[in-house]
Amino acid sequence: MAEKVFMQGNEAFAESAIRSGCKYFFGYPITPSSELPEYYAKKAPTEDLVFVQAETEVSAFNMIAGVAATGKRAMTATSGPGFSLGCEAMSYMAAAGLPAVVVDVMRPGPADGDILAAQGDYFQIVKGGGHGDYYTIVLAPYSVQEMSDFGRLSFELAEKYRNPVVVASDGMLSKMMENVELPEKIEVENNFDWAITGAKGREHNVITTCALGPEQWEQFNLDLQAKFNLIQENEQRWEEFQTEDADVIIVAYGSVARIALTAIKIARENGIKVGMIRPITLWPFPKKAFDKYPDKDYFVVELSAGQMVEDVKLSVKDKERVEFYGRLGGISPTPQELFEKMKELYTK
Repeated sequence: MAEKVFMQGNEAFAESAIRSGCKYFFGYPITPSSELPEYYAKKAPTEDLVFVQAETEVSAFNMIAGVAATGKRAMTATSGPGFSLGCEAMSYMAAAGLPAVVVDVMRPGPADGDILAAQGDYFQIVKGGGHGDYYTIVLAPYSVQEMSDFGRLSFELAEKYRNPVVVASDGMLSKMMENVELPEKIEVENNFDWAITGAKGREHNVITTCALGPEQWEQFNLDLQAKFNLIQENEQRWEEFQTEDADVIIVAYGSVARIALTAIKIARENGIKVGMIRPITLWPFPKKAFDKYPDKDYFVVELSAGQMVEDVKLSVKDKERVEFYGRLGGISPTPQELFEKMKELYTK
């Protein structure tokens, strides 16, 4: 039976990653992600882990790239400013097919912002962030249990597709404490035929992002796009709540989706039929979730000025039926606030 504990979001992810065979953590402390490196540092002596506090986020991202190239599980954790610094390495890892994991605990921006929940990193984690035509798989938990669950899932997806995975947490989920069922500990012995593990007795493996001329480089990119198309087809994930009879469907992810659940209850008690689609993968964005509901109104809620709303408009039949409401600076809306906005928009 899996172990049940009362645990913080950051620590639940770290413990799950350790139990899933991630023995390498490289990171530079940045609030509100700092409990992740602290947890690894504390566990390193007893769990035979490698923990390095890098001099910068640039170094940390490139360190996990190096370990991933050997076929081992490695991760880092940061917040928006740190992720911005790591975007060059993310582009490299996507091109080189390196299966590393990055936890981005989002906080308000632009610039340093405050140490609260926000979702303004959506564009940089979902649209690539760095240079070139590439994507990273992005998972968006909304509970401490999912923080734990995605600790294992993120590495499984990274290795399945040889692609970086980003876990989009935020300042609320990272500090929240809830009951969580931790995964069983496993031993991971990956023997990937592409990994750089020493070439004794076999041909050399080469991990590179270089090509000889535009024709070869174009084919390299076409191969990447074929992989991304496969991920889009197979890995769209979402959760639905009371959508079948809804006239209005809220679209929200992460911590604000929890607030939306209570807003739905208030709305239904007041005669407005509201449901919710909660994207679990931000990339690939779950476009399939919207196919069943071509004639609904959509109410997108984000802790930003409006970023995911663009993907919602690209996914629905009529973008004119998409409304947006966002809060900025680390302020989260209340359920009553969301209900009042819906009442203003959808009742005559």
